[in-house]
Amino acid sequence: MLGNQSSATEFYLLGFPGSEELHHILFAIFFFLYSVTLMGNTVIIVIVCVDKRLKSPMYFFLGHLSALEILVTSIIVPVMLWGLLLPEMQTISLTACVTQLFLYLSVGTTEFVLLGAMAVDRYVAVCNPLRYNIIMNSRTCNFVVIVSWVFGFLFQIWPVYATFHLSFCKSNVVNSFSCDRGQLLKLSCNNTLFMEFILFLMAVFVLFGSLIPTFISYTYVISIILKIPSASGRRKAFSTCASHFTCVVIGYGSCLFLYVKPKQTQAAEYNRAVPLLLSVVTPFLNPFIFTLQNDKVIEALRDGGKRCCQLFRS
Repeated sequence: MLGNQSSATEFYLLGFPGSEELHHILFAIFFFLYSVTLMGNTVIIVIVCVDKRLKSPMYFFLGHLSALEILVTSIIVPVMLWGLLLPEMQTISLTACVTQLFLYLSVGTTEFVLLGAMAVDRYVAVCNPLRYNIIMNSRTCNFVVIVSWVFGFLFQIWPVYATFHLSFCKSNVVNSFSCDRGQLLKLSCNNTLFMEFILFLMAVFVLFGSLIPTFISYTYVISIILKIPSASGRRKAFSTCASHFTCVVIGYGSCLFLYVKPKQTQAAEYNRAVPLLLSVVTPFLNPFIFTLQNDKVIEALRDGGKRCCQLFRS
């Protein structure tokens, strides 16, 4: 579709294969998941801000994690939904493609740094409870959050810059529902082997740089929990970590399959499935993961629901 151009100024997103009826079904499913994701994560942010029982570092980080989940799904899903309604391939400008890829990777990097910080927070809470409020004070929490956001966005400047300084002379049809980096590299007529290796090393640095403190923290946490004599005590201690641990398994597991691989240009079907898990399924599940396993959040939601009912009645 490029003709005699030397490089692309816009791209065509191939989207999902299948009939128009299938596209309408997918639109309904993804629209439902997206709507629930927005509502669920927004509710978590609101109750963390207004409920005094949730004024602790764990819920402070949870509020930021919910904000990141809203961002990561809103960067991808609206474009994907619009593409499902179009009868032909979706056109996206070079600027929009750069913006989408940069925001998606930056928010994702920020989220993994924050997950690592949340694991350390759980370590301090379980293994050093008497000094928890001193170590994890408001200044420390604000610093951790600011560093997470700044690092996430600064870290992805060069990878995105380098990706879009390639010459896309083979085609401008991206076999995906978004500006997927692996698919963009396949369209380049440059030799991308060295660049893919650097991107691989950077992905390893981000994922394992946050996974290692998470693994070490939970090793200590589990060892301390197992030493608690009563079953009810062990259950209570583990309940404070279970939701975060579940989120870590889903998030890191998905990204290890997608990004930590020497070859970025994998099959399109593979590169559709895992981004869907990261940008649609995981943000959808997180509100349920963090509410159903947390008594304080459930109580806050119940009390908030009662207040809303009283306001409507009056």
